[in-house]
Amino acid sequence: MADITKVTEIYGSLVFDSDTMKERLPKDVFKSVQKTARMGSHLERALADIVAAAMKEWAIELGATHYTHWFQPMTGLTAEKHDSFISPTDDGNVIMEFSGKELIKGEPDASSFPSGGLRATFEARGYTAWDPSSPAFIKDGTLYIPTAFCSYKGEALDKKTPLLRSQEAVSKSAKRLLHLIGRTDIAHIDVTVGAEQEYFLIDKDMYKRRKDLMICGRTLLGAPAPKGQEKEDHYFGVLKPKVAQFMHELDMELWKLGIPAKTKHNEVAPAQHELAPLFETANIAVDHNQLTMEIMKKVADKFGYACLLHEKPFAGINGSGKHDNWSLSTDSGENLLDPGKTPGENKQFLLLLMAVIAAVDDYQELIRLSVATAGNDHRLGGDEAPPAIVSVFIGDELAGVLKSIEEGEVYEGEDKVRMTWAHILPHITMDTTDRNRTSPFAFTGNKFEFRMPGSSLSMAQPNVAINTAVSEELDRIYDKLKDVPLSEQSTAIDAILRRMLRQHKRIIFNGNGYTQEWVEEAKRRGLLNLASVPDAIPYIKSDKIVELMEKHKVLSKEELESRYEIYLENYIKEIHIEALTLCEMVRKDISYSIVNYSRIVAQDAAGKLKVDNTLKCTYEKDILKRLDAAEDGICSAMDQLDADIKKAEALSDPLETARFYRDVILEDMNKVRGFVDAAELIIPNEYVNYPTYEEMLFSLR
Repeated sequence: MADITKVTEIYGSLVFDSDTMKERLPKDVFKSVQKTARMGSHLERALADIVAAAMKEWAIELGATHYTHWFQPMTGLTAEKHDSFISPTDDGNVIMEFSGKELIKGEPDASSFPSGGLRATFEARGYTAWDPSSPAFIKDGTLYIPTAFCSYKGEALDKKTPLLRSQEAVSKSAKRLLHLIGRTDIAHIDVTVGAEQEYFLIDKDMYKRRKDLMICGRTLLGAPAPKGQEKEDHYFGVLKPKVAQFMHELDMELWKLGIPAKTKHNEVAPAQHELAPLFETANIAVDHNQLTMEIMKKVADKFGYACLLHEKPFAGINGSGKHDNWSLSTDSGENLLDPGKTPGENKQFLLLLMAVIAAVDDYQELIRLSVATAGNDHRLGGDEAPPAIVSVFIGDELAGVLKSIEEGEVYEGEDKVRMTWAHILPHITMDTTDRNRTSPFAFTGNKFEFRMPGSSLSMAQPNVAINTAVSEELDRIYDKLKDVPLSEQSTAIDAILRRMLRQHKRIIFNGNGYTQEWVEEAKRRGLLNLASVPDAIPYIKSDKIVELMEKHKVLSKEELESRYEIYLENYIKEIHIEALTLCEMVRKDISYSIVNYSRIVAQDAAGKLKVDNTLKCTYEKDILKRLDAAEDGICSAMDQLDADIKKAEALSDPLETARFYRDVILEDMNKVRGFVDAAELIIPNEYVNYPTYEEMLFSLR
């Protein structure tokens, strides 16, 4: 284990951060870069050349030979094309060069990335543009330059561009409102994000023997193990030695890249774990989360593990999410969602709180569709993750504050309860809110925790939705306040808060989101229950969402329509690949297992009868009967699945096709799985051609 000195030495050692820039750049150039990163101002080409030269020298000193513009296309993954620093000289040698032009702009071939119809497939040109607000870093001998990715005509083809636009929008809207109420000291407002990442670790050799995990990321077959998570003994349990070594190595690799990995622990399900970082500005947090997922897989491979990031890799136990802890902070570091000691009197906090609550209510469909994926459909609504119904939890104290505002009363408040468990233990003051793990969008003291995102999702999507919706609500508050005389402002704020609360209190729910009673209550309140991707995604083209996104210059109508096509296409392709993989596994793996084991059992029975033909062979006959029934069921269900796959392939409308895959293909797959899993429960593990749940979930050492 590394000592604390080594940790402080390696932290950010592979990052071209502000300290490194300050050391290597002329003072005026450094200030210009900082201004560009902070305020979004333009960096002149001559200054870019100076930055590029310093960045190249630093990278070469650390062993880099190549550079890449690192971007986040609509695949949800990252992309990179590597170019070397070498440049030929007249004498046949090479020198190492890197210009400001190469730093600022790249031109990857855009023809094979999802565009949703924004460009024709034969039009290959696309551009990457340097994002100076996210620092460059070195990985595997290459200088990585975070960039945005757009088409030849400037449309966003990536996740980063709309995120940066949404951050600018919420900063502009929040700053304007706060200046109006007297906070003219604020020059800029940042969205801060902390992305908790859940994941599974399983033995790599077992992973390689599971075609479904390798191709689809989740198991399409598999009977439950005798034990799952019902004993609740894995959560926060003692780390197994090799897992602890993996986590330590992961921390070290992340720290080198300046990723502030903070917390690590066992999660609820067997073989499931979590990593949580400290808060960062949203853009950097999103970049760092993409890197974290990549490094997790890389380090896991080194330890003989496979890291699973699918939302539901195993049926019957908890899936994996990615909690988006969202807040706003000023350029001086003040958390604007900190209620302070007297939240009932904190008008600034209450305005921002109600803006977020109103945003979630008014744009609940946008919040929901921002996390809609085929994998997440398996997770949301189970007793492990929030329901698909969007609601806001605020806790008892804030509920009391808002109730007093609604009723026009002075909030008296209550003395903080000090809990004493035993005389030897310290006194602990009760927090402002409890933690409601069933809430999709919960206020947790000084931030909102959005718990709906799935574990493999790019964090850009939900933050674009939240940022833009909050920007709109802040603008609406500003419009109501802008003409109010300063002497009447406090009274006007109270009236605005009261009106907003009455209008949006339907979205506030502090109870158990897992109950059927809440589903029925939410329907009575008029809240949406968008259970699947085909339910949620069509809203992205609604007039309301288009108007919102275009007003705040986050996404154009054309860019939204392209995302509609891409999201549905991804959903269709994912389930189609799963269906084909399931068919292949059944025909090549489970069919062989059933036939082989049936033959062995039949031979055993025949052997017994040969010795004594009066024996009944009841056990053997029962096994054969059950296997025969499973085999008949599999054959019938597979015939139906094959026929329905052909029907699906003949459909042309994306939404109709997506609904068919949801309603028909997934149901067919579940029927096949039911018969297969029934057979697997009978067949000994040595005759099953793939690792079982028991082997995968309880094999870590």
